[in-house]
Amino acid sequence: MESKQRILVVDDEHKISDMVSDYLHAVDFEVATAADGKKALSEIESFKPDLVVLDVMMPGLDGLDVIRKIRSESQIPVILLTARASEQDKLIGLELGADDYITKPFSMKELAARIRAVLRRSQSKQPHTEQSVEPVLSHGPIRLDLDKRSVSRDGKSINLTGVQFDILARMLRYPGKVFTRMQLLESVQEYAFEGYERTVDVHIKNIRKALEPTPAKPVYILTVWGVGYKLAEETETA
Repeated sequence: MESKQRILVVDDEHKISDMVSDYLHAVDFEVATAADGKKALSEIESFKPDLVVLDVMMPGLDGLDVIRKIRSESQIPVILLTARASEQDKLIGLELGADDYITKPFSMKELAARIRAVLRRSQSKQPHTEQSVEPVLSHGPIRLDLDKRSVSRDGKSINLTGVQFDILARMLRYPGKVFTRMQLLESVQEYAFEGYERTVDVHIKNIRKALEPTPAKPVYILTVWGVGYKLAEETETA
């Protein structure tokens, strides 16, 4: 029997964590809960979740502190729960390494859909079904292995989240092609909302931090002002 995927739900409001936990159990996930940041980090060690649903606003060690700690050690997928409506607050979470976010109040059906989408991105060996896809994509010193979900530059391993990996894979398939933010967003999830377009900027920023020799002066992922982004032609990176 195939083991259930494990979800850790972290929220200091027991009513919310119990409600989320009950629903996720009902749709066939294995679930553990934590009511604060310290307990969350402990549960990550013992429960070993496949994904963390993490509330941002908690007393003591808040969600942003928790994701900083998680990202210093692993690339476990994280979906942030936030009551903060401002776009800037959401972008801060993404910049710290969150894979997605959902704003309270939210529907359980949407949360489950987001969880499944993020899990597919992080665990799928072949995230896209385009024909004639090579198992390894190379561009200059960059090498991306679709089966192993690994990236390297000049032989040095690069750590990317599932979203960042899929964005880079999309661009590596078409060097020189200019992608709008919406096109990149649509390539990593089944749905795309205009309000989420700015999150692509944060993911690109994080990819550059990991990939570029000098992130402030990118030579691989270039900005096309007023349009979006493109992977530089190899002649441009030489």
